[in-house]
Amino acid sequence: MGKPVLTIDELINVACGFCQIESKRNHIDLIGITDGKAVGTYVEHRFKKYLSSKFLVDIGNSAKGIDLPGKNIQTDIKVTSIVQPQSSCPFRNARQKIFGLGYNLLVFVYDKRDTNDSCTLRFTHCTFIHKERTADFTITKRLREMIYDGANKEDIIGFLQDKNVPGDEIVYNDLADEILEFLPEQGYLTISNALQWRLQYTRVIGLDNSIDGVINYEW
Repeated sequence: MGKPVLTIDELINVACGFCQIESKRNHIDLIGITDGKAVGTYVEHRFKKYLSSKFLVDIGNSAKGIDLPGKNIQTDIKVTSIVQPQSSCPFRNARQKIFGLGYNLLVFVYDKRDTNDSCTLRFTHCTFIHKERTADFTITKRLREMIYDGANKEDIIGFLQDKNVPGDEIVYNDLADEILEFLPEQGYLTISNALQWRLQYTRVIGLDNSIDGVINYEW
């Protein structure tokens, strides 16, 4: 009998099961490793292998841009320490801050503890963020308030400039038109400007399943 095709619901279920299994292991390959990127690569590799053992799933590569690019999945995997829950992601364009990244996020948050002969990765949170919720919290909150208060195009452009949203006059002009036509969804990430976006997850992992589109598991 063949493997079933992966769905979003099953992805979330498998991710939670993976967290519980991996939290009990001794990850000897990570003893003494302090580089968060190395830990993240290790966890991502193990999760993709675990996922592929159970489901038919399209596993991405750098050319495809995200880890799970399947048409009905479109999810990137992020692994971060509870000490400072954040990661980077590719910068595509300024509208990602306002209308979302364009794909879902699956975030694993771990607490790493080492001894001379052991390494535990206790997963504290597993969070799935639907792409509609991946915009910047503060910017979308204020834009929504401005629209409800009757802001015009010049008001919107002025706000984007004040917030240093990346772009020039043409970008601001186009964004303002789009914002006035399509009210942005409330986002829940903190997205900092850099050569790559810096995504901060403190807010989303604290939502406690109170927001539609952000699914949290905590241990």
